[in-house]
Amino acid sequence: MIIAGFDGSAAARAAVEWAADDALRLAMPLRIVHAVDRWPYQNATFPPQEWPDTMIRAGEKLLAEAEAVARTREPAVTVDTRLVQGAPAAVLLEAAGEAAEIVVGSRGLGGFAGALIGSVSMHVADQAACPVIVIRGEQGPVRGEIVVGVDDASDCGPALAYAFEQAALRGSTLRAIHAWQLPTPMYSPALARDLDDLRASQLQLVTEAIAVYRDKHPDVRVIKDVRQVHPVEALTEASAQADLVVVGSHSRNALERVLLGSVSRGVLHHAHCPVAVVRTA
Repeated sequence: MIIAGFDGSAAARAAVEWAADDALRLAMPLRIVHAVDRWPYQNATFPPQEWPDTMIRAGEKLLAEAEAVARTREPAVTVDTRLVQGAPAAVLLEAAGEAAEIVVGSRGLGGFAGALIGSVSMHVADQAACPVIVIRGEQGPVRGEIVVGVDDASDCGPALAYAFEQAALRGSTLRAIHAWQLPTPMYSPALARDLDDLRASQLQLVTEAIAVYRDKHPDVRVIKDVRQVHPVEALTEASAQADLVVVGSHSRNALERVLLGSVSRGVLHHAHCPVAVVRTA
């Protein structure tokens, strides 16, 4: 199933709409989850019974609103709701065990003013085992293009598989971007002579990385886009004309198994469209 987090914010409403659309595409049920976090009120200042009851009633009202949004958006999708006690990020991470993907707004009602990505959405994207799609604001016009980042790591396969599936379901073009930069020192006469060979090798890297997924989805039109620029800059620029940007999250060491890499975080903060973070198995 697809799980969408909802807290009543505009970004969360957009996340429910996106999740409903994807549930229809994937022929999956949609579950909308709202977390009731009691801990700020578990002290002598607040009445122990009145506040939790008030929060539960407010949560039930929010879930009814979110369910109406989803059913209006996609009447054919099966929708249910869950009111769960706990911190929002922890609740969504626990739900990830039975989710095909989790969809969250980029910043909820509790986010800091001016923040591009809220702590809940970042925490879930950091640690969820399933793909996490972060939605910023209302959906724009359909562009007909999915962007996926391709690097030189052997474990970018899950991100490519997800991106190809999304492109196939939507009938969209897939833009496979590989961005690279010259090593420091940035330029030398020997390197200048070899730049053409270097560019060709980077293009070959993309060709080899997408080959197996292209065979599985022969109807998907693929653009191989190799750029000599920082990956965050390349993916952010491409996101302005895309419906979705897909980035991988690699587990090269113990720290990166817990936290996203700099590229994934940079794209989450700066992309102009929804971003899907797909972890390696």
